[in-house]
Amino acid sequence: MTQPFGLVAVIVCDSVGCGNAPDADDFGDLGANTIGHVVERTGARLPELARLGAESIPGVPRLTDRPVGATHGARGRMFSRSPAKDTMVGHWELMGVVADQAFPTFPNGFPAEVIRDFGQRSGRGVLGNKPASGTEILVELGARHVESGDLIVYTSGDSVFQIAAHTDIVPLDELYRICGDAREMLTGSLGVGRVIARPFDGPPGNFERRASDRRDYALTPVRPTALDHLRSAGIETHAVGKIQDIFGGQGISTYEKSRNNSDGIERTVAALRTRRAPCIFTNLVDFDSSFGHRNDPVGYGRALEEFDSRLPELLSALPDDGLLLITADHGNDPTWPGTDHTREAVPIIAAGRNVAAGNLGDRACFGDLAATILDNFEIAEPVEGESFLAALTGSDSAGD
Repeated sequence: MTQPFGLVAVIVCDSVGCGNAPDADDFGDLGANTIGHVVERTGARLPELARLGAESIPGVPRLTDRPVGATHGARGRMFSRSPAKDTMVGHWELMGVVADQAFPTFPNGFPAEVIRDFGQRSGRGVLGNKPASGTEILVELGARHVESGDLIVYTSGDSVFQIAAHTDIVPLDELYRICGDAREMLTGSLGVGRVIARPFDGPPGNFERRASDRRDYALTPVRPTALDHLRSAGIETHAVGKIQDIFGGQGISTYEKSRNNSDGIERTVAALRTRRAPCIFTNLVDFDSSFGHRNDPVGYGRALEEFDSRLPELLSALPDDGLLLITADHGNDPTWPGTDHTREAVPIIAAGRNVAAGNLGDRACFGDLAATILDNFEIAEPVEGESFLAALTGSDSAGD
């Protein structure tokens, strides 16, 4: 079979789950449904997603008050096989690597010996050392940090070692060096998924996180991902947003950071119009970081509406032989107790001029997306997942 799509673009709407994960109860998340509860709570209208058939995905509510008519695109939902619900394992699985085990989390803060070693390496004291909201901990400890020069260290329900510092007190290059040292230190049983640099600026009482200067120092995938297989086959990959950080640069040919969802969409549109690479991989993080973790369904609803309004622009920029795949990496229901990710199924929506409309059904692994991409580029390297390429090209019996 000749290559059906000359360009494949993946957009991860970070945390936009659709509920109903078979093992949700094991994670304490039975009943969580990010898109369902956000739409129900806010009345957000998402007509473009409805036109792509998203309303037929189990767990997705009514998205528009007007009749949609015939839908275009293929859609379904995917379940995770990974033993965790964090960003890294979600993205790894999307690229065909199911994590062997969950990364360690630290609900009571990091062990005293870790903090002691970190302080010796950084040459600075430590404030915090507990799970916290990234904005609330600046309110609590930001002024003390400015006065003392001590670093703010905190974690969350994810496997993360986060270091916050004011750019007037700790210059960016020093903060990045400190984070790199922490990454080297945190290995083995203490091997957190990500060390994250969290710079901020502004005066006390009005501190602002500098999202564009955030940097993630992630463990690299435990096995080759679809991105690695693409590059080995001579197919370039281009990353937008925090994809470069999530994969530790592994399998990424070129990349560009983004300031927010809008900027990420603009950069993706530009990459599509210029055919920057045959495989483009984008993460839109605001859903998760700005609204899910902050229990803000209203803001989440607005972000969904903004993304929906930009879909025509994305589809217009998609080349005639292009395939756009829209999905998520986990849930983060802002109406759910707590501020952590939620175990949910994720939608998978495929669009493009040559995509056959139809129902992709329930996919047993996020890695089905990776298998589909490799199948399209005729790469036979193994990943965990099963291709649904035949359904996208109309060469099997899938349909409504």
